[in-house]
Amino acid sequence: MARYVIQPHSRLQEWIAEANGHFAAVGLDHEFQTEGFAASAVTTSPVRSADSVAAESRRGAFEDMAAGRACDVSSACHWAVNAAATSGAGRMWASAYSITPSGIFVASDSPCRRPEDLAGVPVAVNYHSGSHYAALQGLEPFIGTENCALSFAGLPTDRARLLIRGDVPAATVFGAQYYVLEQLGFRKLVDTTFMIGFLVHPTADHDDTVKYFRALELAQTDLDIAPERYKQYWLRELPADLAELVDVRRFGPGERIVFAPYTRDMYEATQRWMSAHQLLDFGGVHAAAFQDAVLT
Repeated sequence: MARYVIQPHSRLQEWIAEANGHFAAVGLDHEFQTEGFAASAVTTSPVRSADSVAAESRRGAFEDMAAGRACDVSSACHWAVNAAATSGAGRMWASAYSITPSGIFVASDSPCRRPEDLAGVPVAVNYHSGSHYAALQGLEPFIGTENCALSFAGLPTDRARLLIRGDVPAATVFGAQYYVLEQLGFRKLVDTTFMIGFLVHPTADHDDTVKYFRALELAQTDLDIAPERYKQYWLRELPADLAELVDVRRFGPGERIVFAPYTRDMYEATQRWMSAHQLLDFGGVHAAAFQDAVLT
């Protein structure tokens, strides 16, 4: 049987499951994918100019999943996973999701002091990804969607670097980069905490997928009980230029996996929200129904 290929998602649980032997305990023969949003790709990401980041600005999590990821299981914001599963790129796992701290940050000396001050101010996000959708959802109560001025500026590492260099006035980040900006004194104007979903490849072995989530559940318990033991793994999620600026022992635990159903009501409410904001486009592909898109 082929190894079960996992793409980590800027969180600690996979590293804990590996280090504490949970994958072995549940009998999962696995490997980590080294491309895309995997940690090795993040830690080796080159420092890029604002222009080079902007050149790739119209490709985000949804496009990446729709093109087909070379792994059995991966994650992205639940909006993008929902849409990717509905368009046939895989199936959304129905028995778990996660919640990640996220926020819109500005420099400590920024003239923006309140969420309302972000009206018309370009907020750096990643196209069709969690930062994009979460920024709209977070800003809407304060300034309305019509006053949101988003700019598309790559992955969290790109956006953190751009904000630190002063190349963008505001940015939405989550994961390790959230704690980097927090520790460096950047000011969070809007909390954009959001939900993350899991996309299972059409050919993934179901029994192995169940084992994967069992290992993550054990890892989540470890993290809940003693988070300080595992903060060292944040260094696997940061390139050297950002890691040297911070002390990861001061970081929080990050994304928390919730082992509860992603229900039909949640699925349909999410699609209604994306459709209302003109963010749902299957490119002419027939949309799958809940029972076909979600793996229960």
